[in-house]
Amino acid sequence: MYNIILIFVCLLAGIFLQKVKRLPINLYKKLNYIVIYFCLPSLALFYIPKIVLDTKLLYPIGVTWIGFTTAILFFSLLGARLKWSRKLTGCMIMTAGFSNTSFLGFPIIQALYGNEGLKMAILVDQPGTFVVLSTLGVFIATLYSTGSPNGLEIIKKILFFPPFIAFLLACFMNVFHFDFHEYIQFGLQKAGSVMTPLAMLSVGLQLQFDRKSKHFKFLGLGLVYKLIMTPALIYLLYVVIMKQHSQMIQVSVMEAAMAPMISSSIIASSYGLKPRLCSMMIGFGIPISFFTLVFWYFVANFIL
Repeated sequence: MYNIILIFVCLLAGIFLQKVKRLPINLYKKLNYIVIYFCLPSLALFYIPKIVLDTKLLYPIGVTWIGFTTAILFFSLLGARLKWSRKLTGCMIMTAGFSNTSFLGFPIIQALYGNEGLKMAILVDQPGTFVVLSTLGVFIATLYSTGSPNGLEIIKKILFFPPFIAFLLACFMNVFHFDFHEYIQFGLQKAGSVMTPLAMLSVGLQLQFDRKSKHFKFLGLGLVYKLIMTPALIYLLYVVIMKQHSQMIQVSVMEAAMAPMISSSIIASSYGLKPRLCSMMIGFGIPISFFTLVFWYFVANFIL
């Protein structure tokens, strides 16, 4: 309950701080920098070496791979049928295809399922969301903006991104059954613990509500895909078809139901893929997701 309260307090604090003119305009970027380059690598290095490897781990890892590839097929076909522009199609794929599995997902999953759930959430995010965003995501953003993706640039962005480096190091540590000294582990855990307030404060600072926009019909479609269709697809595949019933599957469904990802929207916007619609997907998607997540939480409780 404490973590849930903290989420809302920090979110509201971020919204309130938007009114404070003395604060730097790009404060949220600095907070994002701390979370991405400091907190996320710390969490990966603390939790991943302790995970017992099993083929069942493919379930949380597969959440974003399934969700994003399905988004590519769905919006590409729909865009072609409705004669959307390439930039609109790319925007819909990038914003509706990724869940906010870390900034929102980590604190919410930790609040609902504890540290064991957080371990599974990290698997959804690191080898799942992060790798997909750094490879297919950048490829799609480039393809729909210019039509000529730079393969070398994609590889460089992946290899030199600190969270990915930390993820690879943590995987090697896991395989070779190595872990840090307890004092270092304590430091990593504490460094990761500040992620929740910083991430939610950053989200609050970025929330924008443009009620006069002409993009509402696309916004509605994108949010229906992201908040309803994606978790429903994961539930159908994992629970109904594959007959899986565990806390790992609960976490997978909940992570699939998270709001649109801030980072993917920022990338889409930076590539010129309908920046205003990108902002709306985040601004409306995050608060609405708190209601849809309640629904999916009750659905997930029937999995066990």
